[in-house]
Amino acid sequence: MAHFRAKRLDLGCFTNIKIIRDHTKRKVFEEHEPERQALRYMIRNTSLPQRTRAQAQLQLTQMHCYTRPTQIRNRCIMGGKGRGVLRDFRMSRFQFRMNALAGKLPGVKKASW
Repeated sequence: MAHFRAKRLDLGCFTNIKIIRDHTKRKVFEEHEPERQALRYMIRNTSLPQRTRAQAQLQLTQMHCYTRPTQIRNRCIMGGKGRGVLRDFRMSRFQFRMNALAGKLPGVKKASW
């Protein structure tokens, strides 16, 4: 969705189309989250009239898919991979291993017992 995309991106990491798209999804989600929560509250509130709740449901379903939290995916900041990403470091398993062995991650060392 080009109309959501920022004019200039300063992500400070590896950049490909998947990273740009994920960044866009995060920004759009952040902007529309209060509105989504308000609509969800209206839908679940049984004290409101049925017509109001139905209108809120319709508005929620007509919102863009980028406003949903399920669209956001954790990606590796080094290579852009979407699978096998360690949350604490935001790196894929392979990149984590290479950086840990090179000593680039403070406080991480190879286990030995």
